[in-house]
Amino acid sequence: MVYDIAVIGAGVVGSLIARALSQYKLDIVLVEKTSDVAMGTTKANSGIVHAGFDAFSGTMKAKMNVPGCRMMEEVATTLHVPYEKNGALVVAFNDEEKETLQALYERGLTNGLTEEELEIIGRDEVLAMEPNLSDKAVGALYAKTSAIVSPYELAIGAVECAVGNGVEFVRNFCVERISKEDDVFTLKDTDGDEVQAKLVINAAGLFADVLAKAWDGEEFDVIPRVGEYGLMDRSLEGLVTKTIFQCPTIMGKGVLVAPTTHHNIFVGPTSIDLPHDEKENKAVRVGALREMFATAQKSVPSVSPRDQITCFAGLRAHASFDDFHIAPSKTDNKFINLIGIESPGLASSPAIAEYVRDLVIEALGAEPEKNPFYNPSRKPPVYFRNLPEEEKEKLIAENPAYARVICRCETITEGEIRDAIRAPAGAVDVDGVKRRTRAGMGRCQGGFCGSKVQQILAEELGLPVTEITKFGGDSKILYERTK
Repeated sequence: MVYDIAVIGAGVVGSLIARALSQYKLDIVLVEKTSDVAMGTTKANSGIVHAGFDAFSGTMKAKMNVPGCRMMEEVATTLHVPYEKNGALVVAFNDEEKETLQALYERGLTNGLTEEELEIIGRDEVLAMEPNLSDKAVGALYAKTSAIVSPYELAIGAVECAVGNGVEFVRNFCVERISKEDDVFTLKDTDGDEVQAKLVINAAGLFADVLAKAWDGEEFDVIPRVGEYGLMDRSLEGLVTKTIFQCPTIMGKGVLVAPTTHHNIFVGPTSIDLPHDEKENKAVRVGALREMFATAQKSVPSVSPRDQITCFAGLRAHASFDDFHIAPSKTDNKFINLIGIESPGLASSPAIAEYVRDLVIEALGAEPEKNPFYNPSRKPPVYFRNLPEEEKEKLIAENPAYARVICRCETITEGEIRDAIRAPAGAVDVDGVKRRTRAGMGRCQGGFCGSKVQQILAEELGLPVTEITKFGGDSKILYERTK
């Protein structure tokens, strides 16, 4: 089969692009090199919907950030994804940093924010908003439209929506070679399998530069920039309610202390550039967390590694030209490259999806016929722990699997886990269940529920439990039965 469009990469940007295009009567395939949605930058980032004051005016980042932020609430609500407009504070600790706040404020207005959305506030107001902040704070930039969202759930929701509208999702397809003959692109993966399409969208994140070069030799320099995080126990809920920034540097927005949509607090990220051949190196460096917490305590003195339940690292696709590049290749307007989609990529993603949609329409020469069955939403996931008692009882009466709690830390039921596996583009491994349900994300980090999740996956997928993996590939958990 020759598809009309192939989207490469099922991160949040590729997923939202696939969803945006599924409103048309087009044959679309979304290919992903790993076993699941949101396995790259999307699964390990801050989850911040940036307001738009940080990006330098006139850049593509600035052009996409403010409208993307404004669109996010509707997109997240439509897709039933956790979202909260909690606001953000960029905190200054001396007069020089107060000048930085003024520069950010003016940049934000230039980028399209209003005076009602952005405000510089004094020390007393800052500490009234966030009493656990350091009393050394002298003021802050208050970004009222800044929000938090669950990035991996946003990508999952977008893919479920897209698949529901007819998009085909192909896992474990790592594009290695690209060719074109008779107006048809052929994408060949490392196993020799092929996907053919009339138009290709390269949303491959850290490897987008590699694919751009593989297609027509166009050179981009994408640097893997690692960021390490510490995730805190839910008992710290309320330590801060807004996203707490320090003044940004050339390496990024700095170490944050911020809440998540699931009521944890996180600290991070660090920011270190890695060599080009380490685009999959997600190791947490020795000593990185000590350094990170020391920096975070400048903002929130009481935050402590004693309350940390896990740590992890994510990689950002930092382009050497420090901006988004979203454009057709120089040789063919039906090969569209997205290069350097790092922060504020998450916040910008709804706007990026619409921008790419318009590039596709331009490349096709006319707007395609609308899909008469298009549904912008998906079936709402069950969040059992958040339901009123009467709704819990009703669910259990319909399906007793909701009465069996598998993950005690997060109160995740067997019914939710089976739903996650059976969903469009559903979970096929332990981490896939984790991202969709939070089973294994609590204090014990899967110590109690992990084996039960494996057994449910085996039953649902019709596989021996020894074939179940943590995150696809060679990540098997059990190798053989001993009794």
